[in-house]
Amino acid sequence: MKEGKLLLSELEQGIHDEWLKDIYVDESLVEGQKKRYEKAIRRYEELFGNGQIEVYSAPGRSEVGGNHTDHQYGRVLATSINLDAIAVVGLHEENCIQILSEGYEMLSVDLSDLSKREEERETTAGLIRGVAAGLEKIGFPVRQGFNAYVTSNVLIGAGLSSSAAFEVLVGTIISGLFHEIKIDAVEIAKIAQYAENEYFGKPCGLMDQTACSVGGMIRIDFKDPKAPVVDKVSVDFDSYHYSLCIVDTKGSHSDLTDDYAQIPSEMKAAAACFGKTVLREVDRDEFMKKIPEVREKAGDRAVLRSLHFFSENDRAAAEAQALSEDRFGEFLSLVKESGESSFQFLQNVYTNKDVQNQGVSVGLAVSASILGENGVCRVHGGGFAGTIQAFVKNSFVEEYRTVLDSVFGEGACHVLKVRPYGGIRVF
Repeated sequence: MKEGKLLLSELEQGIHDEWLKDIYVDESLVEGQKKRYEKAIRRYEELFGNGQIEVYSAPGRSEVGGNHTDHQYGRVLATSINLDAIAVVGLHEENCIQILSEGYEMLSVDLSDLSKREEERETTAGLIRGVAAGLEKIGFPVRQGFNAYVTSNVLIGAGLSSSAAFEVLVGTIISGLFHEIKIDAVEIAKIAQYAENEYFGKPCGLMDQTACSVGGMIRIDFKDPKAPVVDKVSVDFDSYHYSLCIVDTKGSHSDLTDDYAQIPSEMKAAAACFGKTVLREVDRDEFMKKIPEVREKAGDRAVLRSLHFFSENDRAAAEAQALSEDRFGEFLSLVKESGESSFQFLQNVYTNKDVQNQGVSVGLAVSASILGENGVCRVHGGGFAGTIQAFVKNSFVEEYRTVLDSVFGEGACHVLKVRPYGGIRVF
């Protein structure tokens, strides 16, 4: 820990410029990040007073392949991005965690009782309590109360996993303050998922949290969900003269919990027709032979979503392999196939509860109409609302950004970088 005034002085002097460039992967962002960190430190001091502090960061993520495969113990290709949540943190003597996130009210979580509370379902307090409880269960307790001021530029409700970034941030803070930053990144991801499943009440898979916690471009195989296999994939999109673009179609995920829950529920209903728990355990050829039975027992959408799973599970592995073997053109073709499968079979591009609001569909249609040979696009993340993803030739990025911003508003199109770090202690 160090005094806030000392850290402010170091930031102003440029002592940490190279480290910030390393984190955010773009020299042009360093000055803006310095001002962001300085503002956060000053806001912390306004809230909690002067004293010794530490600063933590956890990134958002972009799912590159494996749309809704993780909860069926499938394969995923994902990357952390250079948008993140940061927290300025300091210890105190009270037995509670106090967190104020920019734009929200102060939250206080009593550490004397970390049991699940129904009134905290679907709340940030529930996530904080869930992470603290989960880490305590595996032998990493919160040993003292702490204060935190959090600010995030990860788009909320837009498919970049702002909630997973926050959960990982809390887990990383606990790891840093009390356990010498030694809690394994995948373990933090598992606890973050536990908090979201059990305390928040959202039945998410483990992909979001793993991508945010581990960092970099990674392939994940969830065949054994208690011990997922995580491998780094080395890739430099700039070397192919392509950029990763995420377009915010300005739809919110806040009222879509039921839509998300129905996807794993229907896939599991299809798996149950074969006496299995998840589709990863079902033989694809056997499934094809028994489609009439699955239609009768689980419904047609369950059949379509299952067919998406089988192809997407193979496709995620093929995408990672293509990148590893420098076959970028093949990778782009697979991304395009992924988007088509999600739209047609997974059917997570808009909610049937509000068919007149289809921002994601509009974003995909406009992108496809203007990209041509200049890139590919797909629905991004959980779907139904939020963002689309596009891999766009650098020479076409500004034209793409201009058109998409004209449809969804200035600043809708974000040109991002693959961040090499997951949850970290920055200072």
